[in-house]
Amino acid sequence: MNVMLPFSLNELLGEGGNGLAYLGMLVLLLGGVLLVHRLVDDIAVRITRGRVILATLVAYLRNPTRWVALLFTTQLLLRSPSVKAGWGDLVLQINTLLLIGVLSWAAIRAVAAVCDGVLNLNPVNISDNLQARRIHTQATVLARTLMFLIGFLGLSSALMTFPSVRQLGTSLLASAGVAGLIVGFAAKPVLSNMLAGLQIALTQPIRIEDVVIIENEWGWVEEINASFVIVRLWDQRRMVVPLNWFIEHPFQNWTRTSAQIIGSVFIWVDHRMPLEPLREELKRLCNIDPDWDQRVSLLQVTDATPTGMELRALVSSSSSPQCWDLRCRVREGLVRMVATQYPQFLPKVRAALREEMAGSASVEAVPKI
Repeated sequence: MNVMLPFSLNELLGEGGNGLAYLGMLVLLLGGVLLVHRLVDDIAVRITRGRVILATLVAYLRNPTRWVALLFTTQLLLRSPSVKAGWGDLVLQINTLLLIGVLSWAAIRAVAAVCDGVLNLNPVNISDNLQARRIHTQATVLARTLMFLIGFLGLSSALMTFPSVRQLGTSLLASAGVAGLIVGFAAKPVLSNMLAGLQIALTQPIRIEDVVIIENEWGWVEEINASFVIVRLWDQRRMVVPLNWFIEHPFQNWTRTSAQIIGSVFIWVDHRMPLEPLREELKRLCNIDPDWDQRVSLLQVTDATPTGMELRALVSSSSSPQCWDLRCRVREGLVRMVATQYPQFLPKVRAALREEMAGSASVEAVPKI
């Protein structure tokens, strides 16, 4: 099989071995670039030691900047007049595409480094993490939006290096009105989610690790991406919700200003049940429970029916998971007390039986036939 190359071996090597000399010079120059990059990286590591964001930036950009230096040096050498136009144009085109890709990669890594550095400076694994969750949300959404834009610009720049694509872009610009309408209509879901992400980052109706109720599902906001939100439900399922859904639909956010919450416990007892022993038992249960934050402990009669009365116990906790556990333990304790100490006051179904008095009904004799 014969393979047709856009250049011959003689053209690559040049007359009298000049191509080999040029290749050897390129290898030596690239080796020097790698050595300089290593020295600069070591200096940067020492300077940024102890500075979280700058140290993260240096670590994230170590590999991208190495490739940028190599490809940029190769780009300068390929543009020298001594390079033959036959094979040099093809290698130059490939090098340009690689350089654009590596520059986009470096920019994306820089944004990710700044974002991760900010997140490391504001941990959310503390008791009062409202400010940290606000910063996490803003940094994550803005970083991912910038990454998307950088990737889009990098791809557009790479395509514009081809003459045919550049001519197509010029034609589209000539008919910008129609093209803008078509592109805008086609990209409406992407643009709406992007704008919703920016609005969420600025106004923050939700934040990372917020407790929300969406479509009657209770869970935590685990991740905010450029186009959707991952909600971690209480049973370890994951709900994927588009970003613009949070702008267009109502939902519950239990940690909008604080994680503190009040929970309710309902039990049914007989009408004759004394309430003071139950109130004392509620106080005792709350005092011995580590999840009670000592804000609310209240027992009230909220309803009464012919079969009994409804009691509601209000208890408070510092977070919704702790409140759920506290409610379960309080419900168990109150029911146990009623069942063991006041079993006669458990809910009953009353019925009155009426007996007909004997002799009240007369029986007629049946005549004989």
